[in-house]
Amino acid sequence: MSALTSANSAARPAWRAEPAAPDDASASLLADRQLKVGGVTPFSATDYPGKLAAVVFVQGCPWRCGYCHNPHLQTRTGTSPLAWTQVIARLKRRVGLIDAVVFSGGEPTMDPALEDAMREVRALGFGVGLHTAGAYPRRLAEVLPLLDWVGIDLKASWQGYDSITRISDSARHARASAEAVLASGVAHEFRTTVHPGLHSEPDILALAQTLSAMGVRHYAVQVFRRTGCMDESLQAASAGYPGADLLARVSALFETFTLRRE
Repeated sequence: MSALTSANSAARPAWRAEPAAPDDASASLLADRQLKVGGVTPFSATDYPGKLAAVVFVQGCPWRCGYCHNPHLQTRTGTSPLAWTQVIARLKRRVGLIDAVVFSGGEPTMDPALEDAMREVRALGFGVGLHTAGAYPRRLAEVLPLLDWVGIDLKASWQGYDSITRISDSARHARASAEAVLASGVAHEFRTTVHPGLHSEPDILALAQTLSAMGVRHYAVQVFRRTGCMDESLQAASAGYPGADLLARVSALFETFTLRRE
């Protein structure tokens, strides 16, 4: 997945994995059908607006955005650092302490077990949130009825998408996902991580105008931060970017607009 909202969003395996019984073949088969978890943040006040949430980071992403600050989650490994059975057991002990569980990544909609995991979380009484870049619109559509809130990352104007994701035809998937979120009526935030070497100010304005015309009401611009980024060519930042005039023009297009620099 793309860069996320806050410094607290970087995947950290805050809960240590417990060893499984080595001779339990049925447990191994069960694990193959469960969510591949790359890490968990037990408490976050920044990943779901107005809610205290746990964040579950799902392994795997089909895109290769250079500014990604969770590149270690791009690959789906053979085994999960944390078994979903362990995660859900610990979430049960957080009932009454947190409001929601957010599935992040990576790209959580890559995982075929996402819907079942969300149903388990909802059965515990938690709100359910999702961070997605919209790479899998069909699976996103399947889980939208289970969501209370979704944050969807839009990388660039449609014509510039592939240069960001480094994957051909990625804009078609992102656009279908954006349209699905808007049609669903689920509370949402659209956001874009911007980098001076990747997004000119006219690019940012053009994307904002496109999203506004689609019916997006809540939008955030997130300025690139170096944390976790493995692409040395993108390490340089630019002071005063984006400029105040541009931000004022973008802000005027939406009901709510947020600028995140950290």
